Amino acid sequence: LDLTWQVKTPKWDITNGYLIAEIFSWYFPQDIQMHSYNNGRSLDSKQKNWDLLKNFIKRHKLEIPADVIDGTIHCKEGAAALLLERMYEILTNRVSTSVRKLPPDFEPDFTDRGYQNKLPMHARSTATQSVKNNLRITEIQADSSLILNSQKAQKIINEHIDHRRLERNENPDRFNIKPSIGESSFRHPLPQRQEDGNQEANGPEPERTQSPMSRETSVHFKEVQVKQLDKNALYNMPIQGY
Repeated sequence: LDLTWQVKTPKWDITNGYLIAEIFSWYFPQDIQMHSYNNGRSLDSKQKNWDLLKNFIKRHKLEIPADVIDGTIHCKEGAAALLLERMYEILTNRVSTSVRKLPPDFEPDFTDRGYQNKLPMHARSTATQSVKNNLRITEIQADSSLILNSQKAQKIINEHIDHRRLERNENPDRFNIKPSIGESSFRHPLPQRQEDGNQEANGPEPERTQSPMSRETSVHFKEVQVKQLDKNALYNMPIQGY
């Protein structure tokens, strides 16, 4: 397509929605008017462009997930590329080669986990840095709800803790994790049962004699009778003054 500029880095090039509107204008020239879109980088320009695009997508019932659109607006990892692939499938009725290689139960992940896995363990992000990398400032500016932003941050921290716990289990030597008492104790193998043929050859198994055990206790208790005080006598006692 003859676009205004070439898409080199989708994460930054299509975040404001201007090129997305230009692509749709080639297929829907009556519905997309380019003079209504602003080629700016500010959050206000992004929101205005994407509000028009969301109405267009809803009106034509295009199957583009909302989380992919939000990830593209906030420059999340892999969201812009996934949006372009989805648009390619809708507009050309073809399947991208990268989509064919994905498993059927694939769920998009717009975090930097793929990049972090390529780094050595000592160079990977901490929990604080993980929140800074995966929670964009534009998300906080777009929705200033403290509860929603705290939930997003807590979700990132929980995923980071689970990932670190998995790393510790996979590499116990690196983190100097010592085995527990149950793991380090010696365990005897279970006795194997003999086959039926061997039991018949060896004869019937002798019956085990159990020594009689007395269940009676050897401790003797002595009953003591306690005389209880009559409560009526207390009520009838005169009150003495001092």
